[in-house]
Amino acid sequence: MTATTPVLDVRGVVKKFGDNYVLRRLDLAVHKDEVVVLLGASGSGKSTLLRTANLLERVDDGQIFLSGEDITDPRVKVDAVRARIGVVFQHFNLFPHLRVLDNVTLAARKVHGWDAARAEQRGMELLARIGLADKARDYPDRLSGGQQQRVAIVRAVATNPELLLLDEITSALDPVLVGEVLDLVGELKELGSTVLMATHEIGFARRVADRVVFLQHGVIVEQGPPAQVIDNPREKATQDFLARVLH
Repeated sequence: MTATTPVLDVRGVVKKFGDNYVLRRLDLAVHKDEVVVLLGASGSGKSTLLRTANLLERVDDGQIFLSGEDITDPRVKVDAVRARIGVVFQHFNLFPHLRVLDNVTLAARKVHGWDAARAEQRGMELLARIGLADKARDYPDRLSGGQQQRVAIVRAVATNPELLLLDEITSALDPVLVGEVLDLVGELKELGSTVLMATHEIGFARRVADRVVFLQHGVIVEQGPPAQVIDNPREKATQDFLARVLH
């Protein structure tokens, strides 16, 4: 991998379910330390794009490269690829039978082979950073939705993944809790994480994204810096979407 090799490189990807094309020859590159935000209405292909990047869905055509490696090659070891990617979905997906610290350290211990002491030290450092060190021995049902989602994000970044995929991580939260979760994503940006995320939080995208990508019907209609795509969109489809969302 060279300095110019994208962390994620999506080339001509097609994904369909039956006769319904969800991604239509889509091209997208995400570079190291970049935060790319996907915007678009429900059904535009945002979640499917994230799921193909993590091999939860197999593409029907095209290729996806992770740090230069073709991960759509059928010979690729799927679990090895997923171990290099952190993923957080809109529903926290914490294991209810495991305490918070065990949730955070599970991948480090079981997938990456870290010893318990190293994993727990890293887990406690991260929990302390988000103000939840005192919840380490609690079960997830003792936490608020915002706290659970922050734990899910910390779990995803605990092993320093090459790429972090975030799929509508605030949509299941009470509006009061949205800010604390998005603040954490902002901190991850400052720490140099490479992030591809789908969100409806326009203000967050304007503040944190390096690039905003607007999708419609599985096609990238417009992309660029937030100041251009959000504040001065060139395409009518983008203008119409933002008018609905913002007003």
